[in-house]
Amino acid sequence: MKRNYLSVIIFIVFFGFFVSSCTKNFENINVNPNVISDVDVRLLFTSAVEPMLTSYGGEYTSEGFAHFLSAAQMVTGQNYSVTTTGVNGRYSRFYVNVLPNLMEMRRLIALKPDKEKYEQINAITFIPQVMMALKVSDMNGSIPYTEANQGRFESNYSPKFDSQEALYSTWLGELSAAIATLQKNLSNQVSLGNNDIFYRGDVTKWIKLANALKLRIAARYENQDPAKTSQIFKEVMTDAIGPLSSTDDQLEYSNPNYYPFLIDGYNIDIYSRHYAVGSAVEFLKVSEDPRLGLYYDKNGLPETFKDTLIKYGKTLPSWIDVNDPKIMYQGGPADFQSNPPVSTYFVNPFDAGGSNRYQLISTINRKFFAPTVDGGSGVVIDVSFSFAEVCLQIAEFIQKGYGNGIDTKGTVADWYYKGIRASARTANEKAISANSPSYSNIDDLVDIHLDNPRVKLNGTNDLEKIYIQQLMDFYTNPNEAFTLIRRTGYPKFGSTLLAREPISNILPRRWWTSDPGEINRANWSAAMTEQGFTPNDFTEEKLNAERIWFDKKSPDFGEGN
Repeated sequence: MKRNYLSVIIFIVFFGFFVSSCTKNFENINVNPNVISDVDVRLLFTSAVEPMLTSYGGEYTSEGFAHFLSAAQMVTGQNYSVTTTGVNGRYSRFYVNVLPNLMEMRRLIALKPDKEKYEQINAITFIPQVMMALKVSDMNGSIPYTEANQGRFESNYSPKFDSQEALYSTWLGELSAAIATLQKNLSNQVSLGNNDIFYRGDVTKWIKLANALKLRIAARYENQDPAKTSQIFKEVMTDAIGPLSSTDDQLEYSNPNYYPFLIDGYNIDIYSRHYAVGSAVEFLKVSEDPRLGLYYDKNGLPETFKDTLIKYGKTLPSWIDVNDPKIMYQGGPADFQSNPPVSTYFVNPFDAGGSNRYQLISTINRKFFAPTVDGGSGVVIDVSFSFAEVCLQIAEFIQKGYGNGIDTKGTVADWYYKGIRASARTANEKAISANSPSYSNIDDLVDIHLDNPRVKLNGTNDLEKIYIQQLMDFYTNPNEAFTLIRRTGYPKFGSTLLAREPISNILPRRWWTSDPGEINRANWSAAMTEQGFTPNDFTEEKLNAERIWFDKKSPDFGEGN
């Protein structure tokens, strides 16, 4: 990311320009509220939420594959400096697309003579707003929020930066207020309908999402204030409706005309091919996890490779077990530059004699993420918030004792196994839609996986098993994968289940905001000082050592307890 890029974006936001999302998937929305107030505010909702999609191309290529899943040791690729690439696009999308459109919706609703018919829509707007703001704060810490986007009508061009601790409290209040409004028995309400690309105006599902977002926030509180984590968890579990209760409630989007890796010129291979990490592949193999074939491609070994080796008197490298029944799936070292006897095969095929050259290390399943790659015709299913995430988060909280004294509507094992099954089913549905390798007997395969000793809860390393399954589910939600490994310190060095590999690189634990210029430098500087950040120092060392609030007491990578 160019260092002055965010300064330009912030400058635009603070002067209050209203910029609608403009993509090939949705019509441009041009509203001049100084001239027209009686507009269909529902049209603004689509422009606000579409940029939030997890599969948005730039987010996956610049952050997801290159940094978050790499730090989680699920994916590896050729190294490049994260401080010089287009990271942190979430920041600009929130302030340019998401927040202005949602705030404009509420402003226009307040002007309507029949505004009482829009109470539910007004409440719903806070839910995606909190979801995206949380995602921004996950990597930036303190951000403008309570005073953001006030330049246009309040002439406030110098918004304060709210601390992350204050943001969490604000967001919990906004979510609770939204839930309370949506649970009222309101009549004659206008529905978002098809302008709601996720739930088609289903109010109950928005309530469930709001409660699920509370669980996300509760997890981020834990290392700073475990009592608050327990309080939030109990509130959610005793709510009349509760969080997502099935895969039907997932925040899911699918559109045949949505091509996430073509947006803004991004390509799934824009920086390098992305390869499987050996430790992750081996865990998926030995635990008999059906997601192995969904997440990663087979390598280049044909079924007849043994005959070819015999014919030309060749042997595979010693790091490959020639009798491995899943030999077609191989990973490399997490550190692309380490272990040359293995890492040489990232880019160099194995010479099997004659004209036979075999790629030994599996890549990510490119078609699973980008169905149109290489001329494919599949369709992306974007799941920004999964039922599996909710189940596994609840399992974690019960395991830690946060549910004591309340009806958790199931045991640790109940939620854990339900979460794994939901994760595998959802991944398989994504694969089917993408015309990627999939399974017709996914539930049977999951049954085998759940009975595997590396997966089954048996009183030994149960919390670690939950963490690992959360990580496996977050393969398609890299932001949450990166949050998980920061807050828990897993995968853990020396683990007998899924061990973290030592690497040579220093990994950033946050992104940065640049000096916005004279107009808001004082507030920005105060926020940097309050968080203990060195202003305008974007080195990996500083981005690793100087942490955001939720992360300050977290274990180092690989040092989970």
